[in-house]
Amino acid sequence: MPDETIKIQGARFIITMDPSRRIVGDGTVVVQGQKITHVGKTAELSAVPADRIIDATDMLITPGFCNGHMHISYAHATRGIFPDDLGSAYLPNVFKLQSVMTAEEEYHTSLLAITELLKNGTTTFLDPGSTKHIGRCMDAYEQSGCRIITGTHVTDKPNPLNLPVSATADAIDSVAATIKEFDGKLDGRVRAWAMPFAPGFCTEELLTQCKRLADDYGTGLTLHYNNGQQYVESTLRETGLRPTQYLEKLGVLGENVTLSHMLGLDESEVEALARTGAKAVFVPTAAVKGGSGITQSGLLPEMLEAGVVTGIGTDAGNNSNLLETNRAMYLIAVLFKDARQDSRAIPAETALEMATIKGAEALGLETEIGSLEPGKKADLVMFDTRGVEWRTLFNPVNNLVYNADGRSVHTVMVDGKILVEDHVPLFVDEWGLIQKVQGIGEDMLARTGLSFPPRWPVV
Repeated sequence: MPDETIKIQGARFIITMDPSRRIVGDGTVVVQGQKITHVGKTAELSAVPADRIIDATDMLITPGFCNGHMHISYAHATRGIFPDDLGSAYLPNVFKLQSVMTAEEEYHTSLLAITELLKNGTTTFLDPGSTKHIGRCMDAYEQSGCRIITGTHVTDKPNPLNLPVSATADAIDSVAATIKEFDGKLDGRVRAWAMPFAPGFCTEELLTQCKRLADDYGTGLTLHYNNGQQYVESTLRETGLRPTQYLEKLGVLGENVTLSHMLGLDESEVEALARTGAKAVFVPTAAVKGGSGITQSGLLPEMLEAGVVTGIGTDAGNNSNLLETNRAMYLIAVLFKDARQDSRAIPAETALEMATIKGAEALGLETEIGSLEPGKKADLVMFDTRGVEWRTLFNPVNNLVYNADGRSVHTVMVDGKILVEDHVPLFVDEWGLIQKVQGIGEDMLARTGLSFPPRWPVV
């Protein structure tokens, strides 16, 4: 049976993110099976036959957003419980809660996070290794139709975060087994990477062997890379090098390596990233909520100037509390303008690139997704511009980055399959799932004995 052809026609604008960054007014996208076959003016594509026609009047069509750092598997069960000033006690409590989560609970919680991501226009995301029961969660990935990079985070050094510590050989075997079992599953929508948690919690052997596995299996490696002053000083003391220089010396950096958070670096480390082709993900939502000093010490403008490929992430639903790539994109576009007192810093166009084609490149997927071009996978989002927050509408990039948010996402397609239509996810009973995860969270808090009540009285 031939693949169905879908014609999405008459869009107010199509932001293609193709090499010339064309914006097509009164545009049409034609999809056959999993792939885009045509992008152009509606009048020019009127003769292209289709099995189904979708009216895109007053819609803005973009590529699906890429979220390069997003813990999806556990946070939604206890979202929003932590006070702002928990400080260093935050992550140990997070992982204590996660440690009691069953496979069935993780499936439901992951599905809720994925539902939120897709409803807000994020079609591809990287979960940096925190999913414990990937086999069960594969059911959530298949059911939702999302595109995901997953893996198992490992450490082989003592750490203050309640992360399990493995023998080095066991950690390496775990990473290899995860890649072999899950990479390329669900018709290529699932990729599996090597995921040592962070350099400070991993031996040189674990870091270098994870890079070797990524190379050998043709996949990627990601690290949490938020370097506090204490870690920088200890690395200098022990190695004579700053952390990024140390990773370069070990041979851990490279084009298939993506570092996330990117705080605590200096300009010599930016040069190391550029030399090695390593990629980066900035996570502004988590940084500003955590008071991490992104506007004081973040070197995103310098990274972009040096040609470092950089994407956007949001982190977990109980860290930043925010999964919406739109608002992360907004923060990227405004924070450095204020920090540098220069309105030319990180223009809206650059922020949108980081959420689409550059975000895809940061995940090694730029030949498949990130732009609307014939031959690429049909991952796209239709924004309904009839809301007041969109109007008036002359420059769709400015409106998308500065005005809009995920609530105006009308339709979402991944691999040519419609997953969200008229704001409603088609793959799940959303309210039923929400109620299920509410109960899971209540039960997890009871099992761990943890309690973080609101500061104001609930009567």
